[in-house]
Amino acid sequence: MSEILLSELGLVVAAFHFLRPLFLLVLVPLAALWWMNRRVATRKPPLPEGIAPHLLAALTVGGGAARRFLPIDHVSVVLALAVIGAAGPSWTRQADPFLAQTGPVVIVLEVTPSMTTPDLAPNRLERAKFKIRDLLELRAGARTALVAYAGTAHRVLPFTEDAQVMLPYLEGLTPDVMPQEGANATAALALAQEILAAEGVGGVLVVADGLDSADVAAFDSAGAGAATTVLAMLPDGVSDIGLDRLGTVPVVRATTDDSDVQRLDRILNVDYRRALLDDDSQPWEDRGWWLAVPAALLALLWFRQGWTMRWGALCLVASVGLNPGAARADGLADWFLTPDQQGYRAFNRNDFTGAGDLFADPMWKGHALYRAGRYDEAIEVLNRLETPEASFTQGLAHIKNRQYRDGVRAFETTLERDPDFPGAAENLETARRIVTYVEDAREASDTGEETGIGADDVVFDNEANRGVDTQTDRQPRGEEAILTSDQWMNTVDTRTGDFLRYRFRFEASGAGQ
Repeated sequence: MSEILLSELGLVVAAFHFLRPLFLLVLVPLAALWWMNRRVATRKPPLPEGIAPHLLAALTVGGGAARRFLPIDHVSVVLALAVIGAAGPSWTRQADPFLAQTGPVVIVLEVTPSMTTPDLAPNRLERAKFKIRDLLELRAGARTALVAYAGTAHRVLPFTEDAQVMLPYLEGLTPDVMPQEGANATAALALAQEILAAEGVGGVLVVADGLDSADVAAFDSAGAGAATTVLAMLPDGVSDIGLDRLGTVPVVRATTDDSDVQRLDRILNVDYRRALLDDDSQPWEDRGWWLAVPAALLALLWFRQGWTMRWGALCLVASVGLNPGAARADGLADWFLTPDQQGYRAFNRNDFTGAGDLFADPMWKGHALYRAGRYDEAIEVLNRLETPEASFTQGLAHIKNRQYRDGVRAFETTLERDPDFPGAAENLETARRIVTYVEDAREASDTGEETGIGADDVVFDNEANRGVDTQTDRQPRGEEAILTSDQWMNTVDTRTGDFLRYRFRFEASGAGQ
């Protein structure tokens, strides 16, 4: 834990700077005024003549102790805090509402017979799944991918922000779905790094109960260049030679509480936060307001002077009288933080529902509602804006809400507003392909062709009047399928374990290469 704290402290120290450093020049005359006033205030008055020293000491009240801390010291501290705050201390970037503030992570899970050992109730594999669920909940909204390995390594799920999508696939992972026996952790790590390369930044979490000695070198090499961490699914008193030999890769042992998950999240995010600090596209966040709190508390000491208390009371009465609707009794936070500031705090806690209710800024509010899964509300809020960011988020919300034609329109609007907006062209193409597939499926259903269309409770729009309105829950079989295998994985309607067993064997045979 101390290494994590040192790494986080190192990030703060390396990034610390002042946005408006010229304000610090005010400290020079302030220091001079403090020195001159204190010198006058602490100068000893001349001793009265004609009084014996022992009588003078007895008649003197207070002595020098009262001069250790003078009013000028107090005033200077408050003013110094105000000046430093005005200089704009900063060590973090402003959060991008389009990016999760938690780094993308590829979770690599060992699925071998040894993981079914019941020394961690109910067994190591099930406990590992519990830990992964806890981590997904802690990292709500962050991008996560899943890899499983035994004798071979397989991508179970590509990057997704929706933890609910991952849970059924995680549940379906058992040793009997793996095509080959063994524990090829090196191949799994290489696959995880390949998946992570598209993200640019992020980390790899390997959840295993041991490593073969042949895998140690590959892990140490990976740990030296990226955030790679191992969660050891071993009970107290049980060790593994391979895990013990790891040098650059941190190993966190599974615990009965969530302390291991908390530590994993902090380890994996150190490198991601470092990458965010290097992102010049985001402005620095002004932290000067932090100093307003101690300055205000110290300023309260001025009220010990009677005239200051009366002056402060008059100002308070005047401010309330001029703006009687300004005071709010909704909570203590309302007196100190704006709705957007409260929403930002909730957003950073991954409380997207609360953030969506608190934000006043429509862009932040719309994005928070989208992250909370309140797609209709997000779309309505973002209609107020005419920016490419707003229409892009609207497009994502439409797609999540299965409103594919509206998603196409939103992405087209994004490209009209900014032809180079990141991801807009790719998402537009994907949305168009989904619309085409739905219409083709509708036509096929209308002509009675066998395409594997089945009944479900999801009804797509029929704006183009192609075929009958059709309820569908799966892709067409054969080579005519339009969506990619990754997209089809998210809509497959079968037992997850059976599906994974078939796909893993297909990949291991080389047919899927």
